[in-house]
Amino acid sequence: MPTENTGNTEHPDLQRLRRWEDSGGTWVVADRRATSSGETVTLSLMTCDGGEEMDVFSSADPVLVEYVSRDAR
Repeated sequence: MPTENTGNTEHPDLQRLRRWEDSGGTWVVADRRATSSGETVTLSLMTCDGGEEMDVFSSADPVLVEYVSRDAR
């Protein structure tokens, strides 16, 4: 059976963050670094009450960097 194309062209890191938000989780920018090709952010994914870090990931995806820059929590 062919895979269905949902038309979602978001970078997987932005999809991951949006799923986390949609599930009620919160996040904070744990680190931000300038690189020769742009910027890398490290995000700490927190429980819905912000009390416990559940995961951490870094991304250099410019769309994700822009998203967290304008919507920093």
